[in-house]
Amino acid sequence: MAEKLNLKNLLSPVFIVLFFNIFTFLPSVASTSTDEANALLKWKASFANQTQSRLPSWTLLSHNATNSKSSISHCNWFGISCNSAGSVININMTGFGLKGTLHEFSFSSFPNLAKLDLSMNSLSGNIPSQIAYLSKLTYLDLSINQFSGEIPSEICLLTNLRVLHIVENELNGSIPNDIGRLRFLEDLSLYNNRLHGPIPASFGKLSNLAYLYLYNNSLSGFIPSELGNLKNLIDLYIFTNSFIGPIPSTFGNLKQLTVLYAFNNNLSDSIPKEIGNLKSLTTLSFSANNLSGPIPASLGGLRNLTLLHLYRNQLSGPIPEELGNLISLTDLELSVNQLNGPVPASFGNLTDLEYLYLYQNKLSGSIPPELGNLVKLKYMEIGENQFTGYLPQNICRGGSLQNFTANINRFNGPIPRSLKNCKSLVRVRLEENQLTGNIAEDFGVYPHLNFIDLSYNKFRGEISSNWGRCPKLVYLHISGNNISGRIPPEIGIGAQLQELDLSSNHLVGEIPKELGKLTSISRLMLGDNQLFGGIPTEFGALINLEILNLSGNNLSESIPKYLENFSKLHDLNLSNNKFNQEIPAQLGKLPTLSKLDLSHNLLRGEIPSKISNMESLEHLNLSHNCLSGFIPKNFNEMNRSLEVDISYNDLQGPVPDNKAFQDAPIQAFAGNKDLCGNVGGLRPCNPPFTRNSMVLKDVLDQRLPIPPPEVQDEVIQMLKIAITCLHANPQSRPSMNMIAPLLSV
Repeated sequence: MAEKLNLKNLLSPVFIVLFFNIFTFLPSVASTSTDEANALLKWKASFANQTQSRLPSWTLLSHNATNSKSSISHCNWFGISCNSAGSVININMTGFGLKGTLHEFSFSSFPNLAKLDLSMNSLSGNIPSQIAYLSKLTYLDLSINQFSGEIPSEICLLTNLRVLHIVENELNGSIPNDIGRLRFLEDLSLYNNRLHGPIPASFGKLSNLAYLYLYNNSLSGFIPSELGNLKNLIDLYIFTNSFIGPIPSTFGNLKQLTVLYAFNNNLSDSIPKEIGNLKSLTTLSFSANNLSGPIPASLGGLRNLTLLHLYRNQLSGPIPEELGNLISLTDLELSVNQLNGPVPASFGNLTDLEYLYLYQNKLSGSIPPELGNLVKLKYMEIGENQFTGYLPQNICRGGSLQNFTANINRFNGPIPRSLKNCKSLVRVRLEENQLTGNIAEDFGVYPHLNFIDLSYNKFRGEISSNWGRCPKLVYLHISGNNISGRIPPEIGIGAQLQELDLSSNHLVGEIPKELGKLTSISRLMLGDNQLFGGIPTEFGALINLEILNLSGNNLSESIPKYLENFSKLHDLNLSNNKFNQEIPAQLGKLPTLSKLDLSHNLLRGEIPSKISNMESLEHLNLSHNCLSGFIPKNFNEMNRSLEVDISYNDLQGPVPDNKAFQDAPIQAFAGNKDLCGNVGGLRPCNPPFTRNSMVLKDVLDQRLPIPPPEVQDEVIQMLKIAITCLHANPQSRPSMNMIAPLLSV
């Protein structure tokens, strides 16, 4: 049986001290709990009413007669957690729709708070310096709010912090210089703010830091070499800032690093060979900087690398053969540099590669056949280089290729058979090469194809009706080849087509009326062919047209009046055809038209005065037609920046007195009947017929008296009609239907 306590034991010195400490501590705990509850209620009261209503559990019940304590503890409030002593250790209000500030938050009332998560709310204002009172804080997340101002330097006094997240706010100013005092920090995220200034060198003291996210700010200056001290760093995200200078060679010390994103800065000099020491690296991007020099061969030792982005720099020299050792690589992008030489045959080892971007370099030679091993390839862009030889024959061997871009090179020969049968294709650009073959036989039906450009090659044959059977085709460009025959009416099946360019070929026949079914089309270019007939009436349905170019054909008849319905049209080119009637006045209703070229036709009649209503017009070419009469007077009000050419017509009378016409070269008026005006090379205009008796005296028989003022205008009108009826060109003489109304007046 346990020994009974006696009075002597109870009165021992140790027991007395313990008893005294317990009973003096109990009021302190109760006081702390009360302070915390009151502090939370005070903070709640500072919120807008709508936010307060979201916190119904934050309340103290009224006292009753039998119990002097509240019947519910603040430890049971939403988002609040306490320790065993009833003191708050965790406040988690993430994504709760809080709208207010931290100004009424009593930081000093929470001496035991270890975690504070207020992320994804609508809190605003400054972060108070009193946050330093949270001396036991290990986790602080204020992300995705509207906090502004600077990061308080007092935050560096929270020396127990392991996680500090203040991402996606409106913070400005610099990162506090004493940030290195947070020696236990493991995760620092300050991205998506407006921070500026340099990265403090004290970052090098954060020896426990594993994750550093500073991207999407305005940080500047040199990247401190002290970052190389962060031996435990796993992720380093410093992209989209304004850092300058070299990449520190000390980065080679970061042996645990798996992700290094430093793209979209102003970094310069060469890529340090020490980057090849980062054997744990899976993702490396230095793209969109000003880096120069060669690609280090040491990068070939990064066997775990899945993504390598070095595009948009000034890198030069050949692509290292060693990059073929990156057997885990799925994404390789070296575009927009000054790289030269061939594509290494070792690239055939990159059998997991899905994205290969080499465009806009100075690469040359033929594409190695080993690239046919890349059966997972989805995107291959090698355009704007100096490649020669045939296109890679097995480019779509795996049946996964979606985007193939090889434009602006010197490729020749036929289209690979694997490309013809590649049903996965979405986008193809082969323009500006020397490719040959029968275009009717070299391409199939592609269920996913959205864009294809075969322009400016040496393709022959006729256009296949298969293009109309590509259900998702939006852009079809085959200009500048040796294509012959007629335009297949099946092209009109593709109602989704938005751009069709068949210009500069040898197409014949009439324009198929079925093209009028292309109601989504915005750009239709059929110029420089041998098409004849009129513009189909079915084209009236093409109201989404922005560019219509039918120039350089043998089209005739009239210019359709329904063009007035093309409210989006900004470029209309019908030049070098045989249109032979009047310019429809309805063209004046095109509000967005900036370029109108009707030159080199057989158009007759007068220039419609309503053309002056085209407020957006910048280029007007009516030259080499049979237009007659006077330039409309309201042309004086036309766009001052207008470029105009009305040469080689049968126009007469004064040139409009505005900047557009006065600044035009004399060649813009050459070859007309009798233009005059204040333009170098044109004669001055004679004074017009007016009521001035001296002018009438010059034209009337001297034996006749000068008419009284009330009839002088009528005499002048009759003289004008008479002169017009004597025009040398019979087509320019007015008909009786035109004169009768004038005489009746």
